[in-house]
Amino acid sequence: MWKKILSKLKSGKSFNNYYLLVFTVIVLTIVIQSIIQYSLARQRQDALRINVAGRQRMLSQSIVKSVYECRFGTCDYGKLRLAMTQISNANRALKSGNDATGIPKLDNVEIQKNFDRLEPHLNFILESTNDFNKLELIDLEILSAEADKFLVVMDTIVGQFQKASEEDISTLMIIELELAVFSLLILILEIFFFINPSIKKITSQNQKLKEIAWHQTHAFNGHMKNIKNYNHVLKIEKNVEHKEELISFLMEELTDLEGVSENMVKSLEKQA
Repeated sequence: MWKKILSKLKSGKSFNNYYLLVFTVIVLTIVIQSIIQYSLARQRQDALRINVAGRQRMLSQSIVKSVYECRFGTCDYGKLRLAMTQISNANRALKSGNDATGIPKLDNVEIQKNFDRLEPHLNFILESTNDFNKLELIDLEILSAEADKFLVVMDTIVGQFQKASEEDISTLMIIELELAVFSLLILILEIFFFINPSIKKITSQNQKLKEIAWHQTHAFNGHMKNIKNYNHVLKIEKNVEHKEELISFLMEELTDLEGVSENMVKSLEKQA
C-alpha cells in the first residue's frame, strides 16, 4: 500500500506542486497561530502573577494599618483576617502555582531565593497578628519594620517577575519574526521552483496544443474536402471502372482521416 502511495507521489498524479503549496501554507499558519496563542497565554499568566505580587505589598500595609486601628481606634477584625488570608494564599500561589486562578508554578531560581528571604518576614506578620486577643501585646515598631522589609523584598520580586515577562515576550517576538521570515522564504522558493515552472509548463502545453490543433484541423479539413469531392464525382460518374477507382481513392482518404484522428488523440494524451 505504501509503495503505491509513494509511487503516486513521485509520479505527481495525486500530489502535485499546488497541493504542496497549500499544505505548506496550512502548516505554517497552524504553527504561527500556535506560537501566538502560546505567547498570549504566557503574557496573561505573567500579567496575573505580577498583579498578584504587586497586591501583596498593599496587603502587607493593610495588615499593619488594621493593627494600628485596633490599637488606637475602631478595629475591623474581618478586614484584618481577610487581608491575612489573602496575603498567605497569594504567597503560596506565587510559589507553587494555582490552577483555579491560572497562576503557573514558579520555576525561576533567583525569584525563589527572594521568596525564601521573604518567608521569615511574612511568617512574623502572620504569627504576630494571628491571635486577635493579643494584638495589644504586638510591638508596633517591630511589626512595621518587618512589613517594610517584606515590602522591599516583594518590590524586588515584582521587578524580577516584570523582567522575566519582558524577556519571554522578547524571545517570543524573535521566534515569531524568524518564523515569519522562514515562511516568506518558503513561499518565495515555492513560487520560483514550483509555481513559475508550473505556469511555464501549462503555458507551453497550451501553445503546443494550439499548434497540434491547428495542424490536425487543417489535415482533417483537407481529407474531408477530398472525400466530399470524391463523393460528388461518384454521384455523376457513369463509368463503373472509374467509380471503383474513385471508391478506392475514397477509402484511402478515410484511412488517412482515421490516422489523423488517432494522431490527434495521441498528441492530446501526451500533453495531458
